[in-house]
Amino acid sequence: MPRTMSTTDFRADPTIEWRTSSAQVPYREALAAQEARNSEIQQSTARELIWQLEHPPVYTAGTSAKADDLVDPRFDVVETGRGGKYTYHGPGQRVTYALLDLRNRGRDVRRFVHGLESWVIATLGDFGIEAWAVCDRVGIWTKGADGREAKIGAIGVRVRRWVTMHGLAVNLDPDLKHFSGIVPCGIAEFGVTSLAQLGVTLAPEEWDAALQKNGHDFLGALTQQAEQ
Repeated sequence: MPRTMSTTDFRADPTIEWRTSSAQVPYREALAAQEARNSEIQQSTARELIWQLEHPPVYTAGTSAKADDLVDPRFDVVETGRGGKYTYHGPGQRVTYALLDLRNRGRDVRRFVHGLESWVIATLGDFGIEAWAVCDRVGIWTKGADGREAKIGAIGVRVRRWVTMHGLAVNLDPDLKHFSGIVPCGIAEFGVTSLAQLGVTLAPEEWDAALQKNGHDFLGALTQQAEQ
């Protein structure tokens, strides 16, 4: 596992490790760590994991990525195995990876994805940002500074033997010009925004704490589904 991280227990559920990394973690390094942890969770030799971090600039390709959507490969391009198309990660964007065992949480991938969406939307709401999901467009949406609909967060998951990988990313204050190297998630007609562009200045640790607080509801909904 990468060395530059601190680890604490996620209070909502003692079976989950909640990890935050203050230093940027190279994407390939984080992907390898996820794949190893996914296998360990499958084998019941490690706890589930929620990991918050940032990456150096990188473009990631999902299983539906189209070559035409990679406009300018100015950064490293990584094939991820997750669902979706091209996504940018970089400084100022907070990524949260959720490695959860759906064998104990309802075995419902769609519910898991909707749970991630609701988790982000609720947390953005805590900072005065009204956001929503759209059924035919992947991601989290809000009104941009120009009043038009824009993307503020990305969702992408992979599930191996009912254990999840990847998760969500929210734009706190990234360099939005970096998104111009791709067609984000294959959706060309909408722009990208950030909390900073909408007038909300937020430190990564503030976002981390707010997301952790709302994690009770996210995990509670999955647990409730498993018990039905």
